[in-house]
Amino acid sequence: MKQIAFFRLSFLFLFLFLLSLQAKDKYRDNHSCQECHEKIYEEYQSSYHSHGYFNDTLHRKIADKVSLKKYDCATCHMPMADNLKDIVTGKARPDKNNKTHTDAVSCYFCHTIAYVKKAHRFNINVKAKQAANYKPSLYGRLENSDHNDKHSSVNNPIYAQKVCMGCHSHKLNENNVTIFHAMQEGQNSENCIKCHMPEIEGGADKINKRARIHHASHKFLGIHDTVFRKKGVDINVSADGDSLHITMYNKMAHPLIIQSARAKYLKIEIVREGKVIWKNYQTDPREDKQGYFAASFTKDGKPIVIPYHSTAGKIHNLAAKENKILHYKTVQLKKEDTVTVSFYVQFAKTDCAKAVNLEGTDLMKPMLIKKVTLKL
Repeated sequence: MKQIAFFRLSFLFLFLFLLSLQAKDKYRDNHSCQECHEKIYEEYQSSYHSHGYFNDTLHRKIADKVSLKKYDCATCHMPMADNLKDIVTGKARPDKNNKTHTDAVSCYFCHTIAYVKKAHRFNINVKAKQAANYKPSLYGRLENSDHNDKHSSVNNPIYAQKVCMGCHSHKLNENNVTIFHAMQEGQNSENCIKCHMPEIEGGADKINKRARIHHASHKFLGIHDTVFRKKGVDINVSADGDSLHITMYNKMAHPLIIQSARAKYLKIEIVREGKVIWKNYQTDPREDKQGYFAASFTKDGKPIVIPYHSTAGKIHNLAAKENKILHYKTVQLKKEDTVTVSFYVQFAKTDCAKAVNLEGTDLMKPMLIKKVTLKL
């Protein structure tokens, strides 16, 4: 136990030391980027990188359920806080009047990451030192990038390599239980960028000096986008006698479930002469153990919803690039029967929504990912 305590304390000191290395240069807030990058600013505003403690209800409710004193989610969700060390240690609370707090995962944060330090519980984004009283250098992937009166621009190879690993790799809680896991060691950010930041029409600058015809979308497309979420999983259905076979292929470079608050599940119905004669669950999708994908956690052997203090966890998942066949025994199928397979996501699964008093909200509402129909 002494070794574990020493390890935790050492990690905290390392993290706080790295925070202290960041230079206290003048912060450029999100709005200041709009002057030159109007289109990108609009894209960013519609993204979930712009959502944080003050405008993401689910995130705030979960964070407050964990602690009303400390907000150590700030390392990824409020990374440019000018008093980040105090926030993660409980000496200060998020302030809605502080732009470094309300900007969430800000433009300035993402574009000043020098490198990512690999660590056991979660990786650490190490910020570039910026000289006081000089315009900062902002990093990105553009070749032959432009400078302006607000900042210089630098092509940094990390933006095609490891930059996403800082926040989107893994998170272990205080008991070394994995509560978030998206990227594997060895994956690079270029794969993330191709999928979530596709090239779209128009240059990156309002005044397009280089006559660029494309830029990387800063909408950071994901599960909240109706069109985008259809692309992640292929579903095929076959039937014979009294059996259904559902083949699911995860085309994504990360697991199907990466966040513990969410659930994804299948709703399967067989319709004959206009009536539903069989379905994979009666009232709750959790009745179908193989078609319900979610994480679950315990603390000292007892179920726990918010995983921050859990001592064990498990997850029913579909791994990156995994192909899985689900088999169902049904009624004897007949010609002209119709099989409908719908795949849904719940942004706040039932027990999570209940734990943070969000029952009956849109966060619980099933959102369709994909629907496949087989006519016999």
